Amino acid sequence: MSLKWKIAQSLEIRWWQRYLKSKSPKEYLSWKRNYWKDFLQKIKVEVDENSSILDAGCGPAGIFIYFPKNEVSALDPLLDQYASLPHFSKADYKNVDFISAPLEDADLKKYDYVFCLNAINHVADLDSSIDKIVDSIKPGGKLILSIDAHNFKGLKHIFRLLPGDALHPHQYDKQEYQTMLTTRGLQIKNEVLIKHEFIFDYWALVAKKI
Repeated sequence: MSLKWKIAQSLEIRWWQRYLKSKSPKEYLSWKRNYWKDFLQKIKVEVDENSSILDAGCGPAGIFIYFPKNEVSALDPLLDQYASLPHFSKADYKNVDFISAPLEDADLKKYDYVFCLNAINHVADLDSSIDKIVDSIKPGGKLILSIDAHNFKGLKHIFRLLPGDALHPHQYDKQEYQTMLTTRGLQIKNEVLIKHEFIFDYWALVAKKI
């Protein structure tokens, strides 16, 4: 893995440690489940209990926490480090198969739904990671990909040249992310603006594997 990616991963675990330090585990996880409920309603995705799910880049409280009755895999290269946080315990999620590995190196099954939320621009090898995600979706299955998408072409290129956002090694706009999906056989079914900011907009893309 590149030095840039390793630095980003080190910064990521430190960010979680600082962010969660003063938060009650019970209150935070309750808030987070409500957050995921609202997120699914906003993007108009309904997941039945018979569907299999991959949460790629799950973090310590990813969308895997919202599906207690589904067959779920949750992947993140920092899972072992998250174990030191009181907000995360594998034992609390009996239905979840936790995979501690980078996305591009993971041995994955096929899933009805693949969620990759606020994670794709953290990976070391973007093309390999998207290939891995697409390959893990069953025919007719769906990918829900959330992205920080650049609003300005000039700033996008500046961020690529300078360490302006060390947590995120990859800098792209929404159209570029959409093209990464459509050229791999996915059909964009919905795009939802989750949060607007000056430099980046936070989008959720819902795509179906044809």
